[in-house]
Amino acid sequence: MSSKRKDKQELRRLRSTRQLMGIDELTDCGVKTAKGEFVFFLVRPDNLSVLSSEGITARVRALMELLRGTDTVTLRALDSRESYERNKIWYQQRLEEETNPAIRELLGKDKEYLDQIQTTTASAREFALIYPVERHANESIQSWITTRAKTIRDRGFHVRLAGEQDIKRLLAVYYQQDVTTEYFESYDGERAVKDRE
Repeated sequence: MSSKRKDKQELRRLRSTRQLMGIDELTDCGVKTAKGEFVFFLVRPDNLSVLSSEGITARVRALMELLRGTDTVTLRALDSRESYERNKIWYQQRLEEETNPAIRELLGKDKEYLDQIQTTTASAREFALIYPVERHANESIQSWITTRAKTIRDRGFHVRLAGEQDIKRLLAVYYQQDVTTEYFESYDGERAVKDRE
């Protein structure tokens, strides 16, 4: 292995998780990257199963108008539940290999249970509108955020500004499919240090 390649690997190993993701800083309501600052708004979706076809059409039209209103918004739809596909594949493989009827029955029940969990949480999604901060010279970021949130609400959407923990959770879901962690530390061992204090 060449020394340049070893040096690159060593530099990569020493980089923080944020650096590897291209994030310079987590802000109170977004992230700063080399491409600029981005603010996250969390949108609570409507329950479409109780809306009429006209109601659904109106919701889709409102979303189209919101997205058309700016060419720089990104809409992220993320699972906020765990995927059990790998587990179900493993159970299926075990069922095909297993010869003991009692164990086959247990494996089948476990697989059915995973199907039930997945069915009950099938609509567990999170939606985030991600805007690059484009404020004018004399406009504060808080004023810009308030204006942007009002625009989203005026289209009929339930929205709230994402907090630091929300952003960490969204990043964990996006990069790792981690939907089980409730609190994300900023530094490894942060909780242990706080517990000692």
